[in-house]
Amino acid sequence: MGKKHSQRKDHGRSILREYQPPHSTDAERAVLGCIMLTPDSLERLEGILSPEQFYIEANRKVFSAILSLAHDHKPVDALTVKDELARSGWLDECGGETYLAELITAVPTSSNVRYYAEIVRENAVLRHLLGVCNDVSRSVFEDTDLKLADRLDQAERSMLAVADAYTKAGSLFQKVDSLLTDAYRKLQDRYELRKDVTGIETGFSDLDKLTSGLQRGDLIVVAGRPSMGKTAFAMNVAQNAAIRSEDHPVVAIFSLEMPSEQITMRMLAVEARVDMSKMRNGRFNQDDWRKMAAAVGPLAEANIFIDDTPAITAQQVRSKCRRLKRDAGSLDLVLIDYLQLMRGSGGAERREQEISEITRALKALAKEMDVPVIVLSQLNRSLDSRTDKRPVMSDLRESGAIEQDADVIMFIYRDEVYNKNPGNEGLAEIIVAKQRNGPIGTVELAFLKQFTRFENLCRYES
Repeated sequence: MGKKHSQRKDHGRSILREYQPPHSTDAERAVLGCIMLTPDSLERLEGILSPEQFYIEANRKVFSAILSLAHDHKPVDALTVKDELARSGWLDECGGETYLAELITAVPTSSNVRYYAEIVRENAVLRHLLGVCNDVSRSVFEDTDLKLADRLDQAERSMLAVADAYTKAGSLFQKVDSLLTDAYRKLQDRYELRKDVTGIETGFSDLDKLTSGLQRGDLIVVAGRPSMGKTAFAMNVAQNAAIRSEDHPVVAIFSLEMPSEQITMRMLAVEARVDMSKMRNGRFNQDDWRKMAAAVGPLAEANIFIDDTPAITAQQVRSKCRRLKRDAGSLDLVLIDYLQLMRGSGGAERREQEISEITRALKALAKEMDVPVIVLSQLNRSLDSRTDKRPVMSDLRESGAIEQDADVIMFIYRDEVYNKNPGNEGLAEIIVAKQRNGPIGTVELAFLKQFTRFENLCRYES
């Protein structure tokens, strides 16, 4: 056994010895030459390059000297760079004046400096990736006590850190005039469409009017006490979006509480209008079979993907969403049931800090993937002792971070859970308590408990 491990380890090392780390000497020299030839070029590289991204040691030191001059508001050219290198004791190590002259003569045109810099940066990211892979390989052989799940999580975090470093490094300020062009185009599109709903339709007309649909980039919290129907409501929204929207959006559902088979049966009951109790005991009649057969087709054609991994982390959700978007071609809606069952990265000392870390990560996911992310949340038990049991913001469990990070907060309230009388039977209130870019208010829906189905109230009454 030990011999096999040794062979594999040596094989990994031999691969690293066989290949030279990714780099482009020409691109590195061109970047430095461009800056010394046209100092204004340095401003175009702000946030893109750092000295450690240069592979050649001499080039790294030349770039450090350039940054030092720029930081001190001194002119940057071959002469000042030479003096700065000499002052630091690096001039001879970098090849002296001859090398600096070669850098300038090697420049085809300084207008391409950003293109050359991107080549340098991409090679640096590849070297970073190679280093992470090497660390993961070493960990397999050296950290023998590490559990497989922890090992995979560690490797995934390391890989995503490389991706984050790559995407964030190229992020620059955008002048408002360029942003206005895109914003104006979107406003024109909305004017021409004349649609009240600009986001993902929930299937509930009054709610869609209030919110204009589920907006891309939004973190949407749906909260309620047990038995209020928050899972049913969220699943109905996902199902309505996937089945009844014309553009057939791709919907990802993360169910931390119920297995995927149970979710599927609930969806079938909703679509077919078959009593959920029959789904459990199998006492169907011919009409039930007919309705289920008719419902199977639309449900099977819907782009709904379910993951029932328990105690999932925000990092894992992000990774799975990226993979789904790549495989399915798009991703339009993410649903997570529910927040308090998610696991943090392990660095938080208190549960409130852990929830804060998770909600920040989910908001970042919504923004990065450009999708609405719906996350279900529990409410504090203390509201049950109040006379008016309609939820308010402070009822959110571990509420501080949730209230801050969420773009939209909806509460589900059914008075019949507390007060049994004929006037409130089957009536549900969706309380939009926060909407960052829109009004707040309450929408009434019908709740058909036997089907775990919400419907527009006017349709139900008719």
